Amino acid sequence: MIKSMTGYGRASAEVDSMMITVELKSVNHRYFELSSRIPRVYGFLDEKVKSFLQEYISRGKVECYIQIDTLEADDVVVKVNHSLASGYICAYNEIAQRYDIRNDISVSSLTRYSDVLSVHKEQADEEKVWSAVKTVLQQALESFIKMRETEGERLKEDVLVRADTILENVEFIEQRSPQTVSEYRVKLETRIKELVADANIDEQRILTEAAIFADKTAVDEETVRLRSHIEQLYSMFEDEESVGRKMDFLIQEINREANTIGSKAQDVEISRKVLDIKAEVEKIREQIQNIE
Repeated sequence: MIKSMTGYGRASAEVDSMMITVELKSVNHRYFELSSRIPRVYGFLDEKVKSFLQEYISRGKVECYIQIDTLEADDVVVKVNHSLASGYICAYNEIAQRYDIRNDISVSSLTRYSDVLSVHKEQADEEKVWSAVKTVLQQALESFIKMRETEGERLKEDVLVRADTILENVEFIEQRSPQTVSEYRVKLETRIKELVADANIDEQRILTEAAIFADKTAVDEETVRLRSHIEQLYSMFEDEESVGRKMDFLIQEINREANTIGSKAQDVEISRKVLDIKAEVEKIREQIQNIE
């Protein structure tokens, strides 16, 4: 299924005593590029998240935001700096003896110094955390992909309509091209009669000139290739893999054939249809820039 490179997905859930929120959003980009915001203590998740997302996303600049809040305090450890506490006690005793005052030191007075007690988080169980995060990441990814598919379907419909319009113009060119040769022959014969009084003009010469004109303005090969390219474009929409870059290359080929027809055309009506084709090609090009 065709997917857009623009997408958004969000999920939040409580898993294994952790409140996890995952947010995904993406915009156009030539390749897959991930920018993640994950709490520093869970930095080990970066590569895991990237590898996981790459299985489902082939193109686009993706931003991934992950928030993890622990709901239990079991992972928190309070440590005592005994050497520092001992230093404070010695200082208290020295002051009391020197100035002959009562030493009223207590545990509560010692713990007022923030550096005596320090709070640390125990080392996280990486596999446990990743398993929990992956569960929520999968939910956000499903929403993200669904939005990409919905937008991709809109892009597909628009491109197909424009491709049909191109084929209509190609059909007109195919029908009009032989007529231009006949019209050229008539104009050539009329002009020669105007230039020379003798009505017995060389018919063979006129046929030769008309044949040269037909050869110079023939666009049969170009229209055949145009039809083939459009058929390829149609078939690409049925592919399961990423086709955005293939379409981009194909649309360049379509534009090249249109340019060739335009350079050969010596007919106003054909030239107008070529301009119409190029206008549709440019609109298709803009749309496929957003296809994964």
